[in-house]
Amino acid sequence: VQLQASGGGLVQAGGSLRLSCAASGRTFSSYDMGWFRQAPGKERELLTSISRYGGNTYYADSVKGRFTISRDNTKKTVYLQMNSLKPEDTAVYYCAARSPSGSFDNWGQETLVTVSS
Repeated sequence: VQLQASGGGLVQAGGSLRLSCAASGRTFSSYDMGWFRQAPGKERELLTSISRYGGNTYYADSVKGRFTISRDNTKKTVYLQMNSLKPEDTAVYYCAARSPSGSFDNWGQETLVTVSS
């Protein structure tokens, strides 16, 4: 599956953005999906993930209560709704698909999110 993230941009602290990750191919619903980010000088971190049909989700403590992951398998798209954004949320954001091996190793193109104070 090929992935393309979009929706990043510049937003003021306290604002919201919604990222989208569109997939190509016929097997999107076969994959758990995740959103990651990497800030300058920091390691890439898993923010949230969602199971194939949306029944199970995971959130890192850093985004719990502020970010929401969802997916629409008919549109082959996974979303990340980001509310109450903080300057420390500034990063490059990636979506990824989890392979049968259990690893997120199918990465989409990044989208940049910048939160100004």
